[in-house]
Amino acid sequence: MKNLKKYFKAIVLIIGTSVVFTNCSDFLDVVPDGTATMETVFSNRANSEKFFYTCYNGLPNFADAGNYPGNIGGDDYWWDEDITLFKNSNGGYIARGYQNSSSPYQNYWDGERGGKNLWTSIRNCNIFINNIDKAPDLQDWERNTWKAEVKVLKAYYHLFLMQLYGPIPIVEESLEVSADPDQVKVYRQPVDSVVSFITRTIDDAIEDLPLQVDDLSQEAGRITIPIALTIKAKALVWAASPLFNGSFSYYDDFVDNKGVALIGGDGSSSDIQARWEKAAVAIKSAIDTCELAGHDLFHFEPGFEKMSDTTALKYTLRGVASERVNLNPEIIWPCTRSNSDFQNRCTPMFYNYDNGGGSLAEICATMKMAELFYTSNGLPIEEDPTWNYEDRFIIREDTGSFHNYYVEKGGITANLNYYREPRFYANLGFDRGIYELINNDEANPFIIHNKSGEAHGFIYEKAHISTGYFVKKQVSYRIPTQSPSPSPYRFSIPIFRLADLYLLYAEALNESHDTPTEEVYEMVDKIRTRAGLNGVRETWQMAEAEYQNEPYTKEGMRKIIKRERLIELAFEGQRTFDLRRWADAMDVMNEPVRGWDYQGTTNEDYYQRTVYLTGRGFSYRNYLWPIKNSTLTVNSNLVQNPGW
Repeated sequence: MKNLKKYFKAIVLIIGTSVVFTNCSDFLDVVPDGTATMETVFSNRANSEKFFYTCYNGLPNFADAGNYPGNIGGDDYWWDEDITLFKNSNGGYIARGYQNSSSPYQNYWDGERGGKNLWTSIRNCNIFINNIDKAPDLQDWERNTWKAEVKVLKAYYHLFLMQLYGPIPIVEESLEVSADPDQVKVYRQPVDSVVSFITRTIDDAIEDLPLQVDDLSQEAGRITIPIALTIKAKALVWAASPLFNGSFSYYDDFVDNKGVALIGGDGSSSDIQARWEKAAVAIKSAIDTCELAGHDLFHFEPGFEKMSDTTALKYTLRGVASERVNLNPEIIWPCTRSNSDFQNRCTPMFYNYDNGGGSLAEICATMKMAELFYTSNGLPIEEDPTWNYEDRFIIREDTGSFHNYYVEKGGITANLNYYREPRFYANLGFDRGIYELINNDEANPFIIHNKSGEAHGFIYEKAHISTGYFVKKQVSYRIPTQSPSPSPYRFSIPIFRLADLYLLYAEALNESHDTPTEEVYEMVDKIRTRAGLNGVRETWQMAEAEYQNEPYTKEGMRKIIKRERLIELAFEGQRTFDLRRWADAMDVMNEPVRGWDYQGTTNEDYYQRTVYLTGRGFSYRNYLWPIKNSTLTVNSNLVQNPGW
């Protein structure tokens, strides 16, 4: 959705809740004579439509590398430290452990340091819902559809804030300007109350939403029933997950100044199971509706291009997130903001940015992500007896047929890059690895040469990545590299896609039963089959003896499902949220940031494991974002999150 503020030359917002959360008013514009009226805003269809799209304009931008919480700031991405762009970005500060409560980074509560003020977005939604009936020239069906869409947006804004801050105020109705000072000093509501509000709001909107949009070229990103039901499912998953289900001991004493407990659940196995059962029902409803609407797992279909099945599979696994929404039925909700800058900064130096191209080569993947993906047998690299885990950092020359699809013929690269699953090669580029681009002949592909002084390696401070692993998944295989002034091939990063729901359903079913059910395997195996891998049970028969029973226990399948999610949804802004939701982040995110030595000019020098960050100081307090201290001063009823 485009930013439509420029159209509001005769419109002003009457607001009544800004004093609750911020110290200043938020006006889009003023009418020429200085008179602010809702009659002007909703006087006709045209003005009402502009306000309608302003409600969409509050959506967080998934394509913003430095300011979206799931991108820079997590432990999957790193960046070129020789420049200050990401080092001094809001996400860069969070990645290095500098989050604080005096002036928080990526502040989505107050709209500062890269974050949008989502309370403003919620207020806009309430204004629209309460006033759209005044517009005289709207047909009833259109009025009802718009109102339903905005209700779902309001529910999503509450969900997004809850994912960051946990318990939050519920703004069901905006307060009047004349509200008593005590009225505006709202309280944070328990997480369970927030989830109930989200699900209730969505249930109220469903009947007036379309199953799918009529024209993707004009309406992509508009709320549909599948999007709404996915938001509902996500809210219930968070309520069932360890962070919020009462089992996370750090929040046992998290109460407001009236003594109200802000994290629900008693942590008992029966309560946790009931939460997961409720989540499973919601996820299944979302899946069934998505499939009814025509959503399906993406598969790349070659056109005139001649390519092997192996290359086509890599295009499939890369295209799940980087193919345009009109070609990708898997995307349930696309982010319609431009991803050009993000894509530029992940693209190897196929062409010179300073001469008008679109390649910056700054954002890369951490080595832990390279170690995350399975072996070619579909097993974790530490559990596959046929894969040499101990020697994974030793270099070797390709002497077989591996060069046909993955490594330069005769190329020397690390064992870590050999005999891995197809998603490894679809997600990551590496020294002497093949980098698939659809306008290149498969027999004569691009090869990454990433040592210092080479074409894609360290040449000068604007021309290299640090860890040695390029993020292919954020780069379209359709970029026109042969153009004299190439530019990114724009696509819509998915906010939600179907594979996410399948894996959430597997997780919910597994958690709500004593042992894995057949449906658990079915959901996980859908994703594995698309990735060219065998099913879970068949695969783990080949594992080291101590791991062979994992698929048959609740705890073992939990471990498998988590890894499958981290692999399948890698580099899509999801990982950090999952690690926090599972309460695993303290164990995982404090690991050092490692990569190869980008300054090395020889194999011996380049293939040295190098530490780029020793640790990010992630403690229990980082599971929830801090509320700005000055905001708490304005409203003393808004207690701070634990540890801040």
